[in-house]
Amino acid sequence: MSYQQITIPVNDTVAERLADALMEHGALSAAIEDAYAGTENEQAIFGEPGMPTEQIWQQSKVIALFGGEDDAAAIVRQAAAACGLGELPCHSEILEEQDWVRLTQAQFDPIQISDRLWITPSWHEVPDADAVNLQLDPGLAFGTGSHPTTRLCLQWLDNELKGGESVLDYGCGSGILAIAALKLGAGSAVGVDIDEQAIRASNDNAAQNNVAAQFHLPDSLPEGQFDVVVANILANPLRMLGEMLANRTKTGGRIVLSGLLDEQITELSDIYAQWFDMQPAQTEDGWARLSGIKR
Repeated sequence: MSYQQITIPVNDTVAERLADALMEHGALSAAIEDAYAGTENEQAIFGEPGMPTEQIWQQSKVIALFGGEDDAAAIVRQAAAACGLGELPCHSEILEEQDWVRLTQAQFDPIQISDRLWITPSWHEVPDADAVNLQLDPGLAFGTGSHPTTRLCLQWLDNELKGGESVLDYGCGSGILAIAALKLGAGSAVGVDIDEQAIRASNDNAAQNNVAAQFHLPDSLPEGQFDVVVANILANPLRMLGEMLANRTKTGGRIVLSGLLDEQITELSDIYAQWFDMQPAQTEDGWARLSGIKR
C-alpha cells in the first residue's frame, strides 16, 4: 500500500486551522513544521525564561498524509475552502509502503564521538566494550549525537571534565549531555528544558544508561551554581539568556555554548565576554561551539 504526502507552505495565521481542517476532511495525519528548519532563519517558538512565547512559526508548512486511493487534491481544496482560503500551492509525493521501524533503525548507526566515547542505539551491538558507551535511541526529543552542535559539546565534555564537577545542561532535549557528563566522571548533572516531553525523554534515557541525572522545567530548577554550564540551543535564546547562565556558573567555572552558526561567533562571544574569559571557537560543518571561564 502506498501513501500520498502533501506539503503546503502557509503562514502562522492559518497553519493550525488548515491542519485541523485537513484532518476533518479525511487526511490520515497533518503536522506543522518550521518552513525554515535547519537554516539560519529557523525560528525558536518556545518561550525561554525572559523571552516572549510564540505559539507557531511565522512561516510554516503543513505536511498531510493521505491514503493511496484518496483524492488528496480534492481534500486539500475542501479544507482550504473551509478556512476561507483559495487555491494553495502544494508539493505532492508518493510514499511506498515499507517496514518503517526497520527503515528508521537503519538510519541510526553507532556514532563515535572520540577515541573513548560512543553513542549506540539499543538495537546495535556496542562497537567498543572498553569505551564509554551512551545507549540512546532516536525519539521525540532533540539530541542523538548526530548533529554537529551535539558532537561539539560532547567532545568538550570528553576533553575537559576532570571528575567530580557539577554540570547544568540548559536546554537538555534528550538529556544526552547531562548523561554523558556523568558517564565521563562528573559528580552530578542537572538538565533543564521548557518541553515536558523532553523531561520525560531525558528521564527515560538516564534510566536506560543507569545514571542519576535530574531533569526539571525552568520554574522547578533548584537554586545554585555549577562548575560547568552547557547550553546547546539556538543563537537567539543564547543572546537573551547570557546573564542568567552566567549567574548559574560558579566563579572559575566553565560555560559551553553551541547551536550557533559560524557567522554568529563574534557577536555571541562579545556578549558572553561580559562575564567570561572566552576561548577560541571550535567549528564543524558551519556550526560553532564557544567556551569560557567565569571571572
